[in-house]
Amino acid sequence: MKHFLKMSLLATSLSISFLSQAQQANIEVLSATVKDQKIANAQVVVQHNGERSLSILSDAAGKATFTSEFSDTSDNLIIIKKEGFSTLVAKCPCDGMSYALSPVMKGLDSIRVVLSWGRTPFDLDSHMVYPGNHLYFSRKNGSNGNLDVDDTDSYGPETITITKRESGQNYVYAVHDFSDQGEPDTTNLSSSQAKVFVYVGESLVRTYYVPAGKNGNLWTVFKINGSGEIEDINNIAGISLSADKIHSNLVPIMNGNAPSNTSMWSEGNIQQSNVLNLKGESAYRDKNYEDAIGFFTDAINLYPNNGKAYGNLGIAYQKAGRTAEAIWANRKAIALASGNGAATIRAGANYNIGKIYEAANQYSDALNYYQAAKNEKQNVVYDNAIVRVRSKVSQ
Repeated sequence: MKHFLKMSLLATSLSISFLSQAQQANIEVLSATVKDQKIANAQVVVQHNGERSLSILSDAAGKATFTSEFSDTSDNLIIIKKEGFSTLVAKCPCDGMSYALSPVMKGLDSIRVVLSWGRTPFDLDSHMVYPGNHLYFSRKNGSNGNLDVDDTDSYGPETITITKRESGQNYVYAVHDFSDQGEPDTTNLSSSQAKVFVYVGESLVRTYYVPAGKNGNLWTVFKINGSGEIEDINNIAGISLSADKIHSNLVPIMNGNAPSNTSMWSEGNIQQSNVLNLKGESAYRDKNYEDAIGFFTDAINLYPNNGKAYGNLGIAYQKAGRTAEAIWANRKAIALASGNGAATIRAGANYNIGKIYEAANQYSDALNYYQAAKNEKQNVVYDNAIVRVRSKVSQ
């Protein structure tokens, strides 16, 4: 049975606020997939307003302590890097927080979801629902998926890994405030500083921040549809269900349309997203592919319906040799393509995905995408690809 654990004096001491002049922040770096494993020698960078930055290595206990002249506010980003792990980027405030690094994944259709939060509530839980499966703390193993880490005493992480996403199958991910499971009108979840990091391949591809100022104890974060597209939901609601019954709330979303919360994308978000996309295009032209990926990703996190940024991101990922991520970005570009030239965009993106699957010897998947490309637009290149791969499928 789940139970609450008292916060240790050490954990409480991590909540030191920044001082007015010589300001101090304490950060802990953990593994996202091994319970309580500390990560030493991770490079932890705090960047202020996209300009000045501080850098330090985590120690043997996974701790990194900064003394700085700038305040721990949302003007700062924390960036954590270590060989063999995906780079983590998140908005501050960061003092007293734990951050979990995701080991690089190899599968083209693997996905990992990592939840972290602040000191309160003590216990937030990850839930992933997909056909025949409900992954959470009492059912840690499912079909091609598992709950790697469960946490009950603040900060996280809680980690779910889908080792192979099944084509045509829908998935829904949500966060439940177990500490307030009997309080559907609570605001504790909304004020928890909860963040959800979504990883594909070796990259952090989406970051979600819990909506502020909302009542409720269930945060439904996103859906992955049968085509592999991540659909944003980002809604908080109040429920009076025990943890084992939460799937009954999520299954209708899994089987129907995702109720997207579009109110959070302001005109300012859209304009800034377009500016970042242009910066990404400039970096790409200069062959600075990692910088381009960073700009395109920031553009998408500001405005997830920026189809142009998704298309650009897919191309940049391919140039950088990050194929799982390229598949993910191209799928979203297909879904968002509209207006004149949409068929050309969809055809090209489908063809690019097909090439990645063919190179990985996943010929049935490659054939499906080559045929989808041909259905969008006639091209002898698509015809040749279909003939080539069809012969390999029959072998």
